[in-house]
Amino acid sequence: MSFRSKHKYARISPRKVRPLANMVRGKFVDEALDILRYQPQRGARMLEKVIKTALANAQDPDQNPGQIVQEHRLYVSEACVDGGPMFKRMQPKGRGMSAILLKRMSHIRVTLDEV
Repeated sequence: MSFRSKHKYARISPRKVRPLANMVRGKFVDEALDILRYQPQRGARMLEKVIKTALANAQDPDQNPGQIVQEHRLYVSEACVDGGPMFKRMQPKGRGMSAILLKRMSHIRVTLDEV
């Protein structure tokens, strides 16, 4: 059975989180959390929270009635980072011109499966 969690509209560029998602994809949950714990990037904290939320969903008796899921049998089957909407801001430039700054957002999606 698969357990999902997502963080929509995360205020970080998807380009910064994708390498971290590639690192933990296919790993067991405890190993993935250990990998992310020692990464210095801000996106690692966001991805770590999403994995912990999916793990809490797996252990919730309302979502998973009658079954007990062991944490050491779960692995990250899908870790996907998609682009979200962008804030568009103007920055003044020389000679009366301006440049558009795109403040990007991302949607982080994680799925856990049992071995």
